[in-house]
Amino acid sequence: MAGILDRFKEDQTVAKEVDASRKVKVGIIGTGWIAEAHVNAYKKCPDVQIVAAADLIPGKAEAFCKANGLENIELYPSHKELIDNADVDAVSVCTYNATHAECTIYALDHGKSVLLEKPMCVTLEEAVEICRAEKRNNGVLSIGFQPRFDENMKMLKKICQSGELGKIYYIQTGGGRRRGIPTPYGTSFIQKDTAGIGALGDIGCYSLDMVLNSIGYPKPLTVTGYKSDYFGKDPSYEHHDVFGVDDFAAGFIRLEGDIILDFRIAWAMNLDTPGDTIIMGTKGSVRVPSTECWNGSIGGPLVIYHEIAGNQVETIIEEKHNDKDCFDIKIRSFIDAVKDGGEAPVPCSQILYNQAIIDGISRSAELGREIAIEIPEI
Repeated sequence: MAGILDRFKEDQTVAKEVDASRKVKVGIIGTGWIAEAHVNAYKKCPDVQIVAAADLIPGKAEAFCKANGLENIELYPSHKELIDNADVDAVSVCTYNATHAECTIYALDHGKSVLLEKPMCVTLEEAVEICRAEKRNNGVLSIGFQPRFDENMKMLKKICQSGELGKIYYIQTGGGRRRGIPTPYGTSFIQKDTAGIGALGDIGCYSLDMVLNSIGYPKPLTVTGYKSDYFGKDPSYEHHDVFGVDDFAAGFIRLEGDIILDFRIAWAMNLDTPGDTIIMGTKGSVRVPSTECWNGSIGGPLVIYHEIAGNQVETIIEEKHNDKDCFDIKIRSFIDAVKDGGEAPVPCSQILYNQAIIDGISRSAELGREIAIEIPEI
């Protein structure tokens, strides 16, 4: 058993020294609640200077900067005016889902690097255009998937790519909340014109990335999708009159390499969890315990089910704890890539497949049948 566990010991790495004399000037586009997390993480970077902020709602950016202790910040009423006028090297796009593509493409085409919050966008067509903008420009584009940096997520990927599971052929994943439609900061997350997609994109993109990243992001081929809004549209729900997205979604996806992905996600349900994540292989399988509400990690130790010398055994992988907040690592890795001209920590070429699945589930649900996923050349 010790031999199995030795395969998954983490390498010790030395933290990179930060050159604080080289400042990266950053602008914040969209000053909603997620922007606060960006600002807090940027503040921990001695080589970052937040110089500008933009929001469409009059007075919102000014109030945001005051509340977050940002002084001498240039304020703009739109992403275009910030990008056209502010002296910035990079921007965080923290706007409504429906405007992710517009803001990101404009920033890239004007020589700025972009940290784009998840979900990448709303449709596959938007994702393709974002990737094309990244390809024709020199700026760094990274998508905001901080769970990638969780030690348990990295361990899951290590297990899947070690060969210990053999050929992976079936995956079950998803998650959700018994009651958790996100409206404590207003209704932009649930309105069709601002959000575009609901639970499917908001937390579904995380669950998809967890497993797809672990197995090398194979191309999605076909999808049968389902989505519903029974909880959001229920007359007893206070915002039922403006609810315009999904609160539950599911999909059955065929991936390259003869792999089946069985997926479900919920903002609200009459259940504590729709099930653990399971990755099944010809030599072994791994179980990822679910959490009550997605927090970017796992609900308990990973368990590998396999055989040793003809005996069916379970190997428990001790749950790992992060030395640093994953959101902070997301920001730091983006800034390092901007300064060094390095590769994006979370490249859009991968999240394009994530978005293709989300888009495919939504379109399949609306058509009521299986559809092929066709991704244009970038």
